Amino acid sequence: MVNPYEWPTVDELVLCSVKTVKNYGAFVTLDEYHDKEGFIHIAEIASGWVKYIRNYIREGTKVVSKVLKVVPARGHVDLSLKRVNQHAKRAKIQEWRSEKKAEKLFELVLGKLDMDIDESYESFGYSLVEEFGSLYAAFESVTINKMALEESGYKGDWIPIFIDIALKNITPPYVTISDVLKLFAPASDGIEHIRTALNLSQSSEEAEIKTTYIGAPNYRISVKAPNYKVAEDAMAASAKKAIDYIEKNGGHGKFER
Repeated sequence: MVNPYEWPTVDELVLCSVKTVKNYGAFVTLDEYHDKEGFIHIAEIASGWVKYIRNYIREGTKVVSKVLKVVPARGHVDLSLKRVNQHAKRAKIQEWRSEKKAEKLFELVLGKLDMDIDESYESFGYSLVEEFGSLYAAFESVTINKMALEESGYKGDWIPIFIDIALKNITPPYVTISDVLKLFAPASDGIEHIRTALNLSQSSEEAEIKTTYIGAPNYRISVKAPNYKVAEDAMAASAKKAIDYIEKNGGHGKFER
């Protein structure tokens, strides 16, 4: 996996290939760090007493471990298997798979430009990893915002091709949130004002907003956006538009998030 860093940091989760298993622990290589060697002591294999270590870890398999200690001068990395829960393990494996996909997409970009892969990583590939957190995240970002690279200061004829390949191969990530908005419109034409207020509330450039009737005076606002911050901001703005309109027309509203 593409990584501009030489060594992991303490508490980081890393993907490892198990090379040798002894009675006192397991020797592994860190897949994301140029196959540097790490060691998992038997006390860090599993909670409780481990009678047969190979019941928990075997040669030739891949495991997700937590970094306990890094000593670059000695080329030494201490790891733990037992301190990684199942949720974190699944997330790390998915992250690794996504990054492997991103590497293949990056090679497609370079193939269209006839660029050398090593020089390209040095020129802007590693920089993308540092800027966006991973190569996959860089591809993902341009599916959300086509100007993401330019806004981060990148230039070059590779950018349009990078965006094109991202749009064809990456599904944009989204989060969805919802909450209840209360609208009161006592006037005889109140229902029309509520309908207008709800239509106004669905206007947003940053997110997809839908409002549905639950039962007067309750209306559900559902927001789909690239991340939670954008979603929360869009929901707050949506509710404000509806309430402002209703209050101008003799009613009132309430929204508490």
